[in-house]
Amino acid sequence: QALVLAVLLYPVLRGLALQLHSFLTGSYIPGTHSMALIGCLNEHIAKDIARAIMEKKLAASVNILPTSSALSFWKGELEESTEILLLVKTRTSKVGELSNYVRSIHPFEIPGIISLPIDQGNPLYLQWIGDSVPRD
Repeated sequence: QALVLAVLLYPVLRGLALQLHSFLTGSYIPGTHSMALIGCLNEHIAKDIARAIMEKKLAASVNILPTSSALSFWKGELEESTEILLLVKTRTSKVGELSNYVRSIHPFEIPGIISLPIDQGNPLYLQWIGDSVPRD
């Protein structure tokens, strides 16, 4: 039983140990923050979604990248379009809420929302993300 309990508690204990180490040393825990990528139909929609994300305090910042060409399969057909990409910097713990919110306001039937954990970066910038986005 002790072995089973140890195996089950390992992820929790490891997480606590990483947080304690980070607190004591000031080091960054990889994956604490994420960058989400969100595709938008045009600049107007991209700005509206970016502003809404910021008003909800779901991100520290949102970059709106210029128009790019996009190829995708939609309902079995190859589609060519243009797209504006949002780069959203946030806490990893907020990605689910961010995704749900964007899906509720995005005009696409299935909006492209993908997040990638941030492994490393400028420690002061990563701290700023954490300071800018409220904890759960």
